[in-house]
Amino acid sequence: MSDSIDYGNLMHRAMRSLIQEVLEDVAQNGLPGEHHFFITFDTTHADSVLANWLRERYPSEMTVVMQHWYDNLLVEEDGFHVTLNFGDQPEPLYVPYDAIKTFVDPSVEFGLRFESPDDLDEEEDAEILAMADEAPAPVVVVSEQEAPVEQKEAEVVSLDSFRK
Repeated sequence: MSDSIDYGNLMHRAMRSLIQEVLEDVAQNGLPGEHHFFITFDTTHADSVLANWLRERYPSEMTVVMQHWYDNLLVEEDGFHVTLNFGDQPEPLYVPYDAIKTFVDPSVEFGLRFESPDDLDEEEDAEILAMADEAPAPVVVVSEQEAPVEQKEAEVVSLDSFRK
């Protein structure tokens, strides 16, 4: 029995499950409205599958966009397959959920970031926020060392303004 609850790990699993559920819906119904995704993943992950020329070009991580053109989206328990267009060249990819570093849907200002203690980088946090149109509230950053803390500014509202 452990001496503490591993909230960081539990949040990572829940967030990856959320990504899986979203992608399953997109595979069945397509992307609704203006939704689109920026997905950054670790190209060095043992289970990541991508063309050699892409691996050479992106030796540690790459960000893909699922928006106007994607094909063969197949969502599985541990990751997803998708064919994306790179300069008019369709390329199949397999991205394990464990390899995902960020998942952002800027159309609704939503973003998730997965990080380990070695990944803590304020510059990248700013990048994620920029991808989500700088909407800090819905962006969740979870470190394996700490549970997420949602910080909101207090707002005082006078009830007199609602009275007639």
